[in-house]
Amino acid sequence: MERLAPSGPLSDEDLASLYEHRAGRVRANFVATVDGGATGDDGRSGTINDEADLRVFEVLRAVADVVLVGAGTARTEGYGPVRVAEHLRPLRAARGLAPEPELAVVTRSGLLGERLLGADRPPLVVTSAACLHLEELRDRLGPERVVVHGEHEVDLAAALAALHERGLGRVLTEGGPHLFGGLLTAGLVDELCLTTSPRLVGGHPPRITAAHEWFDPPRAATLEHVLVEGSTVLTRWSLGS
Repeated sequence: MERLAPSGPLSDEDLASLYEHRAGRVRANFVATVDGGATGDDGRSGTINDEADLRVFEVLRAVADVVLVGAGTARTEGYGPVRVAEHLRPLRAARGLAPEPELAVVTRSGLLGERLLGADRPPLVVTSAACLHLEELRDRLGPERVVVHGEHEVDLAAALAALHERGLGRVLTEGGPHLFGGLLTAGLVDELCLTTSPRLVGGHPPRITAAHEWFDPPRAATLEHVLVEGSTVLTRWSLGS
């Protein structure tokens, strides 16, 4: 992997330094094709990524406290407990972070599969007071694993504050587009890490954002760095209001 300027190979520590994650900041990570598709024809992002994207994906998890995803993405992508790649464990330990990041799943209904609920490290569940399966979740996971904010819709700002209070201040969201759109609408995302996959998929795939309304004004983005590996382009953007 090379920087555009200066050029040269990047070690894992080089990448971790470029993607250092400060406490109290929310970072989003996505991959999209050249023609803007956030998934392949199977509805999964895993079919449009490559080794370069995977390497950054693993580093971003290694420097985060918690991975935040929507329940739909968790189902489609087959999420289980978040594991740090073995070769990145010393890097994580050197930063004084817990051995593994937490997984937090945002859900309206509370319907989560056994892959998550029955895991050796079940996720935190972020939901609202109107969740139909709220008491079942509390019984299954324990009330301390269920984060409830908002009456009918999840109050994302309050939920993030609650995660921060638990010592989970380095938040990495991996989607999906609806959760990302909601976070952007509420002005809660500090930066975006975006991989451009060197392929075109056609069809009608989702974009990385799904929002009910146009952002008014559009969210400003400032380029922080560009990395290239072959024809794969990896960027990090600071997001403004």
